[in-house]
Amino acid sequence: MASRCTRATADPTRVIAIARSWLGTPYHDQASLRGVGCDCLGLARGIWREMVGPEPFPIPAYSRDWGETGPREVLAEGARRMMIEVPIAEAGPGALVLFRMKPRAIAKHVGILTAPGSFLHAYERLGVIEEPLTHSWRRRIAFAFKFPQR
Repeated sequence: MASRCTRATADPTRVIAIARSWLGTPYHDQASLRGVGCDCLGLARGIWREMVGPEPFPIPAYSRDWGETGPREVLAEGARRMMIEVPIAEAGPGALVLFRMKPRAIAKHVGILTAPGSFLHAYERLGVIEEPLTHSWRRRIAFAFKFPQR
């Protein structure tokens, strides 16, 4: 994990409220428009824009392969450039978490913790949903970040 930053973090209640305003948005690969379509990264991008402001750099095209392997955690590296990394054990409601969908794969899925036992994410065929953070989901968390304060 990167060294701890002293930047102020965003109000988790506000992060969750904004995230929940995306509920029901249809799934659309590489999109980021509330009510129109988004994927999991697009959901995080939309929350960022409302919480913090314009995205600081363009997001390059990315593959949909959740089993993708490689030497670099590209999604985590990008998040480190914008957000405040925290230990997974300290990730509470309002935190953005990155999931490894398959063992030895790079982290390729994004969610927002909404309570100690639930999270919100955009899932293929289902769109933006909130669901229980089951053991199966919890064990896949690879990285955790907090949104910075505007």
